[in-house]
Amino acid sequence: MSVIHQVYGYYMPTVNLMGAGAAQETGKQAKLLGGTKVLLVTDAFLEKIGMAQEIADIIEKEGLKVVIYGGAEPNPTDKNVHDGFDIYTKEGCNLIVSVGGGSSHDCAKGIGLVAGNGGRINDYEGVDKSPLPMAPMIAINTTAGTAAEMTRFCIITDLARHVKMAIVDWHVTPNVSINDPLLMMKQPPSLTAATGMDALTHAVEAYVSTAATPVTDSAALMAFKLIPKYLRRAVANGDDFEAREQMAYAQLLAGMAFNNASLGYVHAMAHQLGGFYNLPHGVCNAILLPHVSRFNLIGNLDRFAEIAVAMGENIEGLSVREAAEKCLTAIATLSADVGIPSGLSELNVKEEDLAIMAQNAKLDACQFTNPRTATLEQVIQIYKNAM
Repeated sequence: MSVIHQVYGYYMPTVNLMGAGAAQETGKQAKLLGGTKVLLVTDAFLEKIGMAQEIADIIEKEGLKVVIYGGAEPNPTDKNVHDGFDIYTKEGCNLIVSVGGGSSHDCAKGIGLVAGNGGRINDYEGVDKSPLPMAPMIAINTTAGTAAEMTRFCIITDLARHVKMAIVDWHVTPNVSINDPLLMMKQPPSLTAATGMDALTHAVEAYVSTAATPVTDSAALMAFKLIPKYLRRAVANGDDFEAREQMAYAQLLAGMAFNNASLGYVHAMAHQLGGFYNLPHGVCNAILLPHVSRFNLIGNLDRFAEIAVAMGENIEGLSVREAAEKCLTAIATLSADVGIPSGLSELNVKEEDLAIMAQNAKLDACQFTNPRTATLEQVIQIYKNAM
């Protein structure tokens, strides 16, 4: 009898700091990594309201110098990366700190990857294309959803092709991740909802992934329990500290799951919406999730039934198929409760663009671990169903 050999990896930052006040440790961690001059990567809003400067002050108390780059756009581009890299080089920086959500972290990862390897960020699209580590990096999270602060995924928009490049590379895993719920307290309901549904999508796609393991399952299952309980509360009242803290844990757990089990067609398709229309990633995921999940049901009915149970659905007396359908109900109800748009047409997505987006989705690295293989026509139909 032949044995099929399959080796699974488990990737995470070396240090993960969590809890109220964790951001106060940034300077100490930067010093431990040997930093002397830091490029702090953030977005224009966080720079404007002074949050970036607050983190810079914490770092400077440890004797390090800081240069702030606030050029990370909501869907960071290759231009954002190279503009930041130019500052990193000109200023003689040797460490990167990102402050924000997925956009800031991904932009910072891109800068770090180019700093460590040379060339252009476009050279590293795909899986493990970099020969060398990126520059040392600390990622400070201000949203509860993307988990970009602790993953080996880096999503950058190629402006020339209008495509979101999926860079999946263990070299872009930050050295230190920081999740401080105090930094998440003032996020508006719409952003809280979008990032929270992003976290749910990570957990769902990881749990039904063809690369799932008992290790990734354990993280995803806890995320399923936390997100329905605390996301509604965080959206309803942004000052609910317990909800913010538990969502910070939930998104980290979902990140642990998908960072190692990878994702599926929800992300492969959402990336194209972001690249074409510059739409919010979490909103695109939330709209696509029930439709892709319905397509995937026959790929693993048992798994979808288990998700339904973890999300609090009663499946007593139901067949496995009926129980799996309960998962779709739970997802759709949560999405509606937190105010996610009901379809892509509300985001002004055009039907004439669906075919080219579907073609690009079929090339996206995230689709390789989807539990059901899709033809180009089926991907187009999923987009249509989500309209």
